[in-house]
Amino acid sequence: MKMDIIKELLTELETEGAITRKMLALVPEDRFDWAPHSKSMTLKQLATHLAEIPSWYALAVDQDELDFNEGAYQPTSIANTTELLALFEKSYQAGKAALQRLPEAALDKPWVMRGGDAVYLDTTKYGMVRHAFAQTIHHRAQLGVFLRLLDIPIPGSYGPSADEMEQ
Repeated sequence: MKMDIIKELLTELETEGAITRKMLALVPEDRFDWAPHSKSMTLKQLATHLAEIPSWYALAVDQDELDFNEGAYQPTSIANTTELLALFEKSYQAGKAALQRLPEAALDKPWVMRGGDAVYLDTTKYGMVRHAFAQTIHHRAQLGVFLRLLDIPIPGSYGPSADEMEQ
């Protein structure tokens, strides 16, 4: 039996989306400007970035490269948690639609992320989709640490969190 890679990616998107949605809902807008370290993103920057990542699937499907030096990509500005969640839903739907229209035969087509001559990622369309999933998990874990440092109980991702175990 042949595995349906697109179906598997859509299932993973649904699973990761549900976890991400729970985490983003906890972001306190009165702490948007907070950062745990001078080299860290602010809470707002991190949460916005995380909310936008599902739209990267559309970049992988509809483009063959992203060049940050061309200025086509700009982070979305949000003012509150409601807008953050709306941004995530918009990104999620765009990403889902992109994966649904991605022909499996195009998965091995080259894809590049660059800043002019500097190449940050040289992969395939499938590799870019996997990179976006990895970025979601990575930045969601960062958000969990940020929330923990703010004494906000966090939900579990792949099982109960320490906060949920105490209940």
